[in-house]
Amino acid sequence: MSEAHIVTTLEDKVLTVRFNRADKKNALTGAMYSALAEAFTGANSNPDVRVVLILGQPDCFTAGNDLADFLAVPPKGPDSPVMRFMRSLANLEKPVVAGASGIAVGVGVTLLLHCDLVYCGDQTKLNMPFVSLGICPEFASSYLLPRLLGQARAAELLLLGEGFSAQKALDYGLVNELLPNAAVEATALAKARQIAAMPPRASRIAKMLLKKWSRSSVNEAIEFEAEHFMAMLHDPEAREALTAFTQKRKPDFSGFN
Repeated sequence: MSEAHIVTTLEDKVLTVRFNRADKKNALTGAMYSALAEAFTGANSNPDVRVVLILGQPDCFTAGNDLADFLAVPPKGPDSPVMRFMRSLANLEKPVVAGASGIAVGVGVTLLLHCDLVYCGDQTKLNMPFVSLGICPEFASSYLLPRLLGQARAAELLLLGEGFSAQKALDYGLVNELLPNAAVEATALAKARQIAAMPPRASRIAKMLLKKWSRSSVNEAIEFEAEHFMAMLHDPEAREALTAFTQKRKPDFSGFN
């Protein structure tokens, strides 16, 4: 799939979905989003899959979007690869476990909000730099974060766009447990296998009940945020931020209002 940039394996009823583009810090392209959407959609209908496990590598979960690919082929509507990916993960009926270590940026953080269990390397650096890039939060993060963390902490993470530590992610309730980076994958796999050994229908219904009361709002937020996100990609603020990023200089927003 996607030149093996997304690798899937099924063993012991656990479907492992791995970001496999380490030379680019697992930055996500449109083709990778398509492969992820296909994997998650397929997992829903495959009776041999009881749990989905999302992994990267010990030194990098994902650096978020591949900006060159994203700007060359920006998302333009509800059927774009990134939108199909978001809907497929947000509406996945089977439990999802994630093991994140190294770095997690942008969608690499917001996708964790849609996982049921998250195990994180204790040296992991997380960041949601949407505003600093001239764009807005995505993947229902503007809905989920205030409800998980409270308004003040959500605003801190989203408006300042500063990196934060794995310890803060644990303190804020974004992850279940911190581990040495080298132990994250084994622990996440063990937890996934533990769930896979449970009664499968009971696991699915428990997840459905946990998600039911917010599911329609999450889906609405994904679509509403995306409308703003896709429009903002063409705004002068985003062009200045993204150009400055590629030129490795500090952006200048002094002329905007």
